[in-house]
Amino acid sequence: MTFHDGRFAREVGDVDSSAEVVSEFSNTHTFSHEIHGTVGTVQLRYSYRIYPTPGQRQALARAFGCARVVFNDALASRRQAHTDGLPFITDGDLSKQVITEAKRRPDRAWLGQVSAVVLQQALADAVMAYRNFFASLSGKRKGPKISAPRFRSRKDNRQAIRFTKNARFKAGDKLTLPKIGDIAVRWPRPLPSDPSSVTVIKDAAGRYFASFVVEVTERPLPRIEAETGIDLGLGHSRCWPMAGRSARPGFCVGLRRNSSAFRKCSRARRRDLRTGSRPGRRWPFSMRRSPMRAGSSTTRPPCG
Repeated sequence: MTFHDGRFAREVGDVDSSAEVVSEFSNTHTFSHEIHGTVGTVQLRYSYRIYPTPGQRQALARAFGCARVVFNDALASRRQAHTDGLPFITDGDLSKQVITEAKRRPDRAWLGQVSAVVLQQALADAVMAYRNFFASLSGKRKGPKISAPRFRSRKDNRQAIRFTKNARFKAGDKLTLPKIGDIAVRWPRPLPSDPSSVTVIKDAAGRYFASFVVEVTERPLPRIEAETGIDLGLGHSRCWPMAGRSARPGFCVGLRRNSSAFRKCSRARRRDLRTGSRPGRRWPFSMRRSPMRAGSSTTRPPCG
């Protein structure tokens, strides 16, 4: 279970290091818990393994590339404005420059082949990365200082795109994504509610995952009458309020005896530093005997 910072960590789709997003994925599913909004409401993240077809993998690769280009163009525009001494480019002007106007240019016309939500979320990642960087410089962001946003590369071990509700994706028997199609999903457990967003991730091993963000109401655990605590101390192994105490097992004495015997055998078998010769086979039989087979004293007694 991984906790996120609701102020700065947006979603798993933030690949840039300045966003400092932490995520875990396994072959089947993992989930993370994040406090968000009003008291009693939490956001849960459920990640599932997906299996796109060869055609869908090409569409996902196209979406990964378009999102990476929008992110890099946003960083390049703000860096160039800073180098030229121009005012800071606002978020609205940046969106027009790297998405709306870029689609009309011949060198960026292929941006229209993917969902517009993917491009908008990639731009939102760049904007959030800059906000986190400025907040770290001013001291508003707690923790270690973070560096300026860096460009994404097609050789990165992890690629991710994010779809929100505006993309009108569907999570049924299959995951339906705009301009990609219906993707087969392994559902080890159902989603507790309708997801607000989904992030499609490709890891370094070439596996694909779908990470859903759902919002549920936190339910308190039922109150119980009896309380039980376990005290692991030196004098006793376990102390139960209702059942008494359990004596500490004495197997540590046997472990210490084994360690001493191993050290003694190691010294006996060591090569002589003066002559360079090893001890002969006629050294005491007790020394040649394995300390683990020395007797019943090395057997671990039952606990408690």
